[in-house]
Amino acid sequence: MAEAATSTPAAAPVSRGKLVIGGKVWYFGTGRRKKSVARVRITAGDGKFIVNKREVDDYFKETKDRHSVRSPLVTANISGTMNIHVNVNGGGYTGQAGAVVQGLGRALSIFDPSLRPAQKAAGSLTRDSRMKERKKYGQRGARRRFQFSKR
Repeated sequence: MAEAATSTPAAAPVSRGKLVIGGKVWYFGTGRRKKSVARVRITAGDGKFIVNKREVDDYFKETKDRHSVRSPLVTANISGTMNIHVNVNGGGYTGQAGAVVQGLGRALSIFDPSLRPAQKAAGSLTRDSRMKERKKYGQRGARRRFQFSKR
C-alpha cells in the first residue's frame, strides 16, 4: 500500500501554486473581481497569451482591458518570455480583465518572490472588494424606490 503512494505520478505537486507536469513547471494564480473568477497558469515560453482558448487581443476588445491584463508583465519586465493560459468566467469583460490582473500578479509572485513588492505596489495583488449591492424588498432596486404618492 505504501509502495503505490511513493511512486511518482505524471503530475507531481512541488509546492503551493507550483506544479510539474511532464518536466514543465507551471505556476498558478487565482484572481477575482465582481462576479469574475480567473485561473491563471504561467510557464517559461515564447510569449503566448491565451484567454479562454483565444488570443488575448481577440478576447479583450477594449484597449484599456488589453493594457490592464498586460500590466503585471510590464511591471515585472518579463513581457514575451512567459506562456500564459487563462480560464476566466463570470461577469463582464472589465471584471474579467481585473480578475486576470490579480491572478497573473499572484502567479508571477510565486514564480519569482522578488517580484512581489513591485506587483503589490502596482496594485496587481489587491482584491477589489466592490460588489453589486443587492436589491431590497419594497424597492425597485438596490436604492431606487417606488414612486411615492401622498393621495
